[in-house]
Amino acid sequence: MDKTTHLIEFEIMLLGRHLTFFGPRRRDAGHLDRSAYTMLSRLWAQGPMTIGQLSEAFGLDASTVNRQTAVLLKSGLAERIPDPDGGLARKFRITDEGERRLDDERARAVEGLERVLVDWDAEDVTRFARYLERFNTDIERLSGAPWTRPAHIRPPGED
Repeated sequence: MDKTTHLIEFEIMLLGRHLTFFGPRRRDAGHLDRSAYTMLSRLWAQGPMTIGQLSEAFGLDASTVNRQTAVLLKSGLAERIPDPDGGLARKFRITDEGERRLDDERARAVEGLERVLVDWDAEDVTRFARYLERFNTDIERLSGAPWTRPAHIRPPGED
C-alpha cells in the first residue's frame, strides 16, 4: 500500500468520527440514531422492503434488522404493509411521520455540511460529491449491495 492509501484510510476514520457534527446524532432532542436514519433513508429511496431485502441491503443478520425495524414501528416511523407486488412477505414502508423526521434530520445534516463547505467554490463541492458517489458506488459494486440514488439529489447538470 502506498502512503496515499494510508492517508485515505486515516481520513475516512476521521470522517467517521466527525459524522455527528453534521449527521445523525444520539436519540436525544428528537434526533434519529444512525441505524434509524440509514434504514429510513433506504426505505425513502427504494420504497417498501421486506426483512430479507433489508437484511441483504445492509449486510445484517435478519434478527438485527428485526430489532431495528421494531424500533421504527414502535415509534411510528415505519409501518408494515402487504407486498404491493403481491408477494407473501409483508414489507416495511416509511410513514409520513418517518419521512418528516428524516427530512428534518437531513436538513440538519445539510446545514452542517454547508457550514463546513462555506469557503469551497461550487466546482470543488460538485467534484467532491462526484468522488464520494464514485467511492460509494465502487464499494457497493464490490459488496453486491447497490443503493438507489434519487434523481432529485443529483448535482446540477446531471439530470
